[in-house]
Amino acid sequence: MATKTTNEASTRPRLEVLYNDVIRPELVSELGYSNIHEAPKLEKIVINSGIGRSKDDKKMFDLVINNITKITGQAPVETVAKNSIAGFKLREGNKIGVKVTLRKDRMYEFLDRLINIVLPRLRDFHGVSLKAFDKSGNYSIGITDQSIFPELTFDETTLIHGLQVNLVFQTKKSTDTISLLKKFGMPFQKETK
Repeated sequence: MATKTTNEASTRPRLEVLYNDVIRPELVSELGYSNIHEAPKLEKIVINSGIGRSKDDKKMFDLVINNITKITGQAPVETVAKNSIAGFKLREGNKIGVKVTLRKDRMYEFLDRLINIVLPRLRDFHGVSLKAFDKSGNYSIGITDQSIFPELTFDETTLIHGLQVNLVFQTKKSTDTISLLKKFGMPFQKETK
């Protein structure tokens, strides 16, 4: 069995190394688990962007695909409407958005950039909400303007579109994911009393 050299270990994403070496053992002792595999773990990050009213605009659709590709480093998959809805002038099979699922290295690298570069660039930012968790402990962040991502040029931010970032966790208790995100450095809003 081959062992990792120091050069290979240094190419691992910073947050992944931090999680495996420091955060995971801390969570096991703090949360009272008997096994290290019971600790909450980030499984994947799903990023999606809906086209909305611009669904028939080919230029807007190409722009969103280009932006999501640059932001994530991975080509997105087109999402299509499952049902026809006359009120929205939507037919079954129409392209309505794009999505990307990040795992492993790309997932940790994206989370590192999101926490340390992107969120602090938001105007009047006071932290992300503690109310955005679902019953399974997964966390969602809605971003209304893609221009806060440093990977995009000025020309790529002239047409504004938003995106949804969903952090999917493997956990026994949904409350444990808050502890994990705080250790990753997620800037949560301070609770007002």
